[in-house]
Amino acid sequence: MAQARVLLLCGGQSDEHEVSLSSARSVVKAAGERFAISPIVIAKTGRLLSLSDSQMALGQGHSEALSADSALQMLDQQAYDCVFPLLHGPNGEDGSIQGMLKLMGLKFVGSDILGSAVGMDKLMMKTVFAAHGLAQLPYIGVKRRDWQNVPEQILEELFELKFPVFVKPANLGSSVGISKANNELELKRALDEAANYDRRIIVEQGLERPRELEVGILGNDNPGYSPVGEIRFSSDFYDYETKYTEGRAALDIPANVPKEIAERCQQLALKAFHAIDGAGLARVDFFYQEQTNEVFINEINTMPGFTTTSMYPKLWEAAGLSYSDLIEKLILLALEQR
Repeated sequence: MAQARVLLLCGGQSDEHEVSLSSARSVVKAAGERFAISPIVIAKTGRLLSLSDSQMALGQGHSEALSADSALQMLDQQAYDCVFPLLHGPNGEDGSIQGMLKLMGLKFVGSDILGSAVGMDKLMMKTVFAAHGLAQLPYIGVKRRDWQNVPEQILEELFELKFPVFVKPANLGSSVGISKANNELELKRALDEAANYDRRIIVEQGLERPRELEVGILGNDNPGYSPVGEIRFSSDFYDYETKYTEGRAALDIPANVPKEIAERCQQLALKAFHAIDGAGLARVDFFYQEQTNEVFINEINTMPGFTTTSMYPKLWEAAGLSYSDLIEKLILLALEQR
């Protein structure tokens, strides 16, 4: 594995660009000596930038846009054993990059086109989960055009849900564009906000102060699960600022929950992973209503945040798998026959 040639794609055009760069810096720093890692940053404009490992790790140095010919040469299947598409959100985690890599004959870390696309689109993901009998909170899908053209009709439909509700763009992660609405006025504002990010919106009935549990999945056809982790925070919900501001949230691994609840989450996480035809890695998130002992699946993330302090690596660290060993395991999984 010391000679494995790994192309690390990061950055991207989504609103999670900086999250991707943070993840990539951690990977380069931890695995730069173990593997021959060549990072390529995809700028927000879509252009490709070449950075050395040290520049990437330190976030310093000069970079230049590559010509189209140079970019294609860097993506040549003969040059790399596999690709780590460490991209979050649209145009990276949604099957688009995965499709391009498959066309080029390159093996890559993570889910294939189908699993990535279903895992990215919250409305399609929830439809698949429902078909597999996974318990979810009530939700309604809204199209941006309908909200703009027939708002009263949309509001009437949404009033079938009980406040509070959470309004989310269907195809973003890292809590970008998500709002909590406690009344009609807040709901209107939340729909306007989500419509800035996506043409498809999901409105989901909320719970009052549920506990948020997460499970890491690792593997291809016979995956394993991590211990259950819990995110604790004092804000109204786990929004972008809380998620990425140091000290605003705490991780408890293992989560202080009954053994039966932990085991239920782990089995449901495996079921969700198989439901979308996942591969490599995923983090599955749950809501736990302690008063009623109910567990609801929230979502699956097929390329979760991957810094050394992110929940997914921390879950596996608690299972005895170090950050660098986790990277090696993911590369080995990528090299398996698809």
